Amino acid sequence: MVRVFLMGLTALAASPALAQESDPPPVDVEVTSGGVNQSISIAVPPMPVEGAELALGRNIAGVIASDLRGTGRFAPLGPGGLPNYSLAQADAPAWGDWRGLGSQQLVTGFVRATGPGQVTVGCYLYDVGAGRELVRQGFAVTTDNWRRAAHKCADAIYARLTGEGAFLDTRVVFVAETGPKNQRQKRIAIMDSDGANLRYLTEGEATVVTPRFSPDGRRLAYVSYAGRRARVWVLDIASGQKRLLVPGLALTSAPRFSPDGNRIAYALSANGNTDIWIANADGSGAPQRLTSAPGIDTAPSFSPDGRRIVFESDRSGSQQLYVMDADGSNQRRISFGGPAGSPSWSPRGDKIAFVRIGAFRVGVMNANGGGEQLLTDGWQDESPSWAPNGQFVMFNRFTRDGRSSLYAVNVNGGAARRLPTPQDGSDPSWSPLQR
Repeated sequence: MVRVFLMGLTALAASPALAQESDPPPVDVEVTSGGVNQSISIAVPPMPVEGAELALGRNIAGVIASDLRGTGRFAPLGPGGLPNYSLAQADAPAWGDWRGLGSQQLVTGFVRATGPGQVTVGCYLYDVGAGRELVRQGFAVTTDNWRRAAHKCADAIYARLTGEGAFLDTRVVFVAETGPKNQRQKRIAIMDSDGANLRYLTEGEATVVTPRFSPDGRRLAYVSYAGRRARVWVLDIASGQKRLLVPGLALTSAPRFSPDGNRIAYALSANGNTDIWIANADGSGAPQRLTSAPGIDTAPSFSPDGRRIVFESDRSGSQQLYVMDADGSNQRRISFGGPAGSPSWSPRGDKIAFVRIGAFRVGVMNANGGGEQLLTDGWQDESPSWAPNGQFVMFNRFTRDGRSSLYAVNVNGGAARRLPTPQDGSDPSWSPLQR
């Protein structure tokens, strides 16, 4: 948990909670669409530190700069090579020191110890040319959780200057792959959105695929091949406890939570047919069958309002995308180009990400079909997952030698950015914003 509040330097001695600010003035910067050009120059010098390790100020500034650079919308300067400033100058910059750098924006802040193992991180954003404040926030965190404060500061800056939603203080779950191509060990791994704090949630005792976050980010639904049978499991991330979604030996796959977290849609294979089913996430009640067409119906994904489900089906003779109401009614086809699969509904509700099968490119289309746009050009790009702001899509890219890596791309175009992982990675799922 990170406590977020508005703050000034003098307010800390009294109370960390202040009255809500009035709406800030508009920002006079030009932001190009799509993240193709790094159009916003922004200085991120090391933060001054009081009562804590001096390295924290530089480390926090470094994560902020890295986060902003990774969005494709910013060209950060620093923290190295920039002048230091005093604690008093965090909310009162010496403008003469910064205007000569040619940077449009300036990030300042501070780190102050507030108790054993506790720090407050200040975060300010300024328009350098106008000499005005655009963002003022504070984050109370434990000392070992300082990266969360850095991500939240970067999120506040990103949202203020682009007008888009935050997405940097998130986590990513994926399948970490090691070993030769014909004998891969696959474990579920979780990490921060920038690759830090990686840990494993399964030990490789069985092959696992398609981990998917619950809407609150506390649970996963995934497929395990324990006993050489594909079955959907539900895992509590904090405790490590897991259970079968559907008891028994039924072959189940492709799970996805509903937006309220109460249900899980999945595919069940029996008697030569694969259909979409839905079950209560807590294991209560009886599952409900939603499709019954001959062939393979799989990969369900809910609309953000929970009223509809997009899925993949070969009922027309090739894999295409279909939409139905959440009770299985009103099934209709929405893709009409080449074969398409792996649909994922945008958190905004306006787009559906998919994979163009054959070419193996990740693309997006309008939620009602049409308007298709391919976003990637790798040799084999698969498994799209949306950032919580609906502006970026994460996916995995395979190379011809069987290696796989995670990438993210802006839905408006631009080059895909590789995410750092210690091993090969596949099947990514982007978490909601952390609380």
